[in-house]
Amino acid sequence: MNKVLLLKSSILADYSHSNKMADYFIEQWQGKNPADSITVRDLVSNPIPAMDAEILAAFSPGDSKTAQQEAHLALSNQLINEIKQHNVVVITAPMYNFTVPSHLKNYFDFIARSGETFKYTEQGSVGLLENKRAIVLTSRGGIYKDTPSDIMVPFLTLFLNFIGIQDIEFIFAEGTALGAESAEKAQQHARQCIDKVIA
Repeated sequence: MNKVLLLKSSILADYSHSNKMADYFIEQWQGKNPADSITVRDLVSNPIPAMDAEILAAFSPGDSKTAQQEAHLALSNQLINEIKQHNVVVITAPMYNFTVPSHLKNYFDFIARSGETFKYTEQGSVGLLENKRAIVLTSRGGIYKDTPSDIMVPFLTLFLNFIGIQDIEFIFAEGTALGAESAEKAQQHARQCIDKVIA
């Protein structure tokens, strides 16, 4: 039985193309794998704080922490324990100004902790989240796949590899801002790719 963690990061709620992809993914996965459990974490309705000096200090060793820092550390521990307990991680990643939403970046900052999701060795960093599969659902207003403008795929691949996740698949919905017909074609393409991934 799989345990699926789905992370939503779009600020557009029901108007979001990546959320539509995520909802279709959930529907298809549950239909084909009714015994699996799916946890949905909406990073917009329940946002993670942006990294600052206080939060960075909260993640550092030592017992001298303020109440707020203890709360930040507890949230980080919760998020890390959650992703550790799931073997499939589905990430919605709409492209905002050529990169991932800040809500998703804040989540990454809270789970990237030495000794928890990665460790440093004499040979370099080693990811600790092994035996997990990641599926990235990314929507874009324009057409960027396989062009120099697409810095999201390299970034997400690098980060997920850094924490130990090597099995990564990307599903694209591109051209969503190029008119209603283009947006519908993008969603159709995404649904076809999702069907293949789940089959």
